Amino acid sequence: TGVFLFNRNILVLSKFLIKRANMDNTIIRRDGIMLTPKEQMRIICKGVHQCVSEEELLEKLEKSYKQNRSLTIKLGLDPSAPDIHLGHAVVLRKIRQMQELGHKAVIVIGDFTGKIGDPTGKSKGRVALTDEQVKENALTYCEQIFKILDEEKTIVKFNSEWLSKLNFEDVIKLAGTTTVARMLERDDFYNRYKNGVPIGIHEFFYPLMQAYDSIELKADMELGGTDQTFNILMGRTLQKALKQEQQIALFMPILEGIDGVEKMSKSLGNYIGVSESAEVMFKKVMEIPDNLIIKYYELTTDEHPDEIDRIKLELSSGVNPRDIKFGLAKIVTALYHTGEDVQKAIDYYEMAFSKKSIPDDIPILLIELEEDTLNDVIPQLIRIEFIKSKSEFYRLVKQGGIQVNGEKIAEDDMGMVLYNLDVIKIGKKKFVKINK
Repeated sequence: TGVFLFNRNILVLSKFLIKRANMDNTIIRRDGIMLTPKEQMRIICKGVHQCVSEEELLEKLEKSYKQNRSLTIKLGLDPSAPDIHLGHAVVLRKIRQMQELGHKAVIVIGDFTGKIGDPTGKSKGRVALTDEQVKENALTYCEQIFKILDEEKTIVKFNSEWLSKLNFEDVIKLAGTTTVARMLERDDFYNRYKNGVPIGIHEFFYPLMQAYDSIELKADMELGGTDQTFNILMGRTLQKALKQEQQIALFMPILEGIDGVEKMSKSLGNYIGVSESAEVMFKKVMEIPDNLIIKYYELTTDEHPDEIDRIKLELSSGVNPRDIKFGLAKIVTALYHTGEDVQKAIDYYEMAFSKKSIPDDIPILLIELEEDTLNDVIPQLIRIEFIKSKSEFYRLVKQGGIQVNGEKIAEDDMGMVLYNLDVIKIGKKKFVKINK
């Protein structure tokens, strides 16, 4: 079966898999009110890159409304990179919004497909995950996704539950629903073929297996990033071939990180983690460029389209973007932390990062190690001529002339770990910002 019961996983995974196993498709109305199909459409399509197709979505919502039946929303997760940041959470937030509308989410952990590895965007084949890696990553996913999703309206399944039961005849029939030419429409497959890079036959089965998940679930909708376009559309193709009503394909845009340029990524240091402290999360949101304010409102919050239209109007009428961003930081932080923690984060930010005390344009100090301390950055501060020597730095510390995020540092604090976006003040006029 697809249920992994081992060691510490037994309580966690069995809870997620069994608790809602008998959840039916009756719509759970929020506050006794069910929004009309057109109003649901506005919320569902907020911030969406592409919907295939809006006409079919409206038809499904109208049928759902008339029959008081929730739609089945599918999300497949390849358990290979389980640390979730706001970029990953874009799709999860959209699913949460649909749960609030009364619909049901089914999270498919790709334990079977993970043994192949999704070739999307890869210039060569992926190394397959071991059973143990899949299990550990799946547990981490389950622990994190319910920071966002409503556990009471979510079912978690592993696709080995059905894929492992297919016999060779079933596999041949599955392969017969598409062609090699269709597979080569994928840019990564086509580029590898053109450049003579080997493509394993088994790699062609990844999109087919992901599509078969939709058959098994009778999915009404599947969500993913724009990098999953081929795989998700394959679900529609397979459903049509097997005479099943086609799922809606909803593609969410890629979210840029706080640098405003690159895709949000932990390796680039431009991410906002959903498990980070309220103080860190708040100050990171305040770091995003002004031109991304609306995109972050659309993709990282659950704000209603009407509220976002109001914010757009404020920005266009000359309201200070920093004030709008301050509201955004409060909303985002409150999604993952308590009200008390949010207030502490606000107080901390206003004390440490007020524009009255820190200039807008300050040098960036790049550090490579996760555990770099204040002591470790002294050589770099000497290199950029912010200080002349280590002894000068210690002298300034003794005199109260060194601050980190607005707080004076004592000699006992020299081993403190520095985090991304921390600001060091040296003397009265020198500032440097940490970037990891």
